[in-house]
Amino acid sequence: MFSYKKVIDAIPPQLKDATVAGIGIFIAFIGFQNAGIVAADEATLMTLGDITSPTTVLALFGLIVTAIMLVRGFSAAVFFGMIITSVTGIMTGLIPLPSQMISTPPSLAPTFGVAITELPNILQPEMFTVVFTVLFVNFFDATGTIIAVTKKAGFLKDDKLPRAKQALGSDATSSVIAAILGTSTTNSYIESASGVAAGARTGFASIITAVCLFLFLFLSPLLEVVTDAVTAPALIIVGVLMASSMGAITWDKMEYAIPAFVTIIAMPLTHSIANGLALGFIAYPILKIVKGDYKKVHPIMYLIIFIFIAYFIWLA
Repeated sequence: MFSYKKVIDAIPPQLKDATVAGIGIFIAFIGFQNAGIVAADEATLMTLGDITSPTTVLALFGLIVTAIMLVRGFSAAVFFGMIITSVTGIMTGLIPLPSQMISTPPSLAPTFGVAITELPNILQPEMFTVVFTVLFVNFFDATGTIIAVTKKAGFLKDDKLPRAKQALGSDATSSVIAAILGTSTTNSYIESASGVAAGARTGFASIITAVCLFLFLFLSPLLEVVTDAVTAPALIIVGVLMASSMGAITWDKMEYAIPAFVTIIAMPLTHSIANGLALGFIAYPILKIVKGDYKKVHPIMYLIIFIFIAYFIWLA
């Protein structure tokens, strides 16, 4: 019987390592953008940002402080690096103090249940394109994220993920609940890697995170001090930790190196985990066929080729 767990298990170890590294570079790229270290450019698409900007200098300060603590073996360096950066930003006037501490969460009335009450209007032929696209991107974004975070946490056993069904089920359930509430899709997020980097390995860390998120529904003004300059260093450092997975890739075998590299580089350049997976997963079976090792490719990988090609044609 087909299952999403089989899809994850069918992905070869080389591409799983590439997924981890690609998401790490993607995270770091977002960090560099948020810090202002890189900026958009019409001629070259990207260029060096204004590193003399006060907020960029603050982000660089946070990056240096976090890096020093990591080198010195300081526990929870990423977390305390964010705290130090926030305090420094407040002391220098770069981060304003919140105007208040407590606020009432916004009402759900305008959006709650609209996805259900408007269902007859949603079930139109043109909506199937939207549904397919969202399902595709959501599933493979979640797959890439789950592989990356669990591999970095050391949960993969023989390159297979235990209880993958439950993990994907949780992701799917949260997506449905988010739709009913009327918010954007809620799914597995790559920032979970920052918790793993700080030592989180059990569900207890997730429970604490959930409690804190609930509290900050009422303390949201305090989050104004957690600016892009504060979070950017954490994203860059986590990217460094995840990029280490590139060392496990067999770079001297082109049938592995090329799909792995395409997966890694496409994620940040297309700004999409799903697109990176798609391009790498298309390249891998094709190169294995050319080499004559087509029997070593899991049958599901051949199915995935057609799914990804259909996805790209659908988007065209």
